[in-house]
Amino acid sequence: MTDRKTELAARLDRVEERIAAACAAAGRPRSDVTLIVVTKTFPASDVRLLAELGVRHVAENRDQEAAPKAAECSDIPLTWHFVGQLQTNKVRSVVGYADMVHSVDRERLVGALSAAAVRAGRGLGCLVQVALDAEPGEAGGRGEGVGDRGGVAPDGVPALAGALAGAEGLTCAGVMTVAPLAGPYAGRPRAAFERLTEISSRLRADHPTATMVSAGMSADLEDAVSAGATHVRVGSAVLGVRPRLG
Repeated sequence: MTDRKTELAARLDRVEERIAAACAAAGRPRSDVTLIVVTKTFPASDVRLLAELGVRHVAENRDQEAAPKAAECSDIPLTWHFVGQLQTNKVRSVVGYADMVHSVDRERLVGALSAAAVRAGRGLGCLVQVALDAEPGEAGGRGEGVGDRGGVAPDGVPALAGALAGAEGLTCAGVMTVAPLAGPYAGRPRAAFERLTEISSRLRADHPTATMVSAGMSADLEDAVSAGATHVRVGSAVLGVRPRLG
């Protein structure tokens, strides 16, 4: 193997050990949790190496980087997840390659995604992004990082999920959150993820397709698995320190 492939293999093994240990501690089968590798700022060559090492789910958070990378890797059987804040003027491009969008946080975006999915003849899984630091009726703070700290307050989840469920070409696939930096859950990722799981449980009663709980990143994946996450989004623990964006 190349030096880079060897490095990625070792990092993947360590992350796999962490997920397996967290599942065992929580009394969950390892198959309950899907690893999504967040490849933002890393080249398409790394995506190819990850695929050779068995990775099947990759994520990006900026369309201007994701679109050419997905095109370059279009011959690889991967599931592409879009996890960043999504502007409506980028929707058509994102629908061209993404299989899942984790960051749906407003009804206007639902309409744009639906129109683009129908136009492209594609079905798209969508997750409601929940901002656990938001007051009722408000949106979450905007910041840098996976999910970019957006989202809808918990009380807004049912209406947004209903809009997704009624939108042509879209499926309400579940919920996503990023551990809050402020508010009552700041510094308490496990409590935050447990709250997300509660929201998910109520949502599934009305929307049986909403089975995904996307939570946890490199620093807090154990807390997410303990709380019931079905998908963890891991970047630096697999790929290393991110290159600086120009």
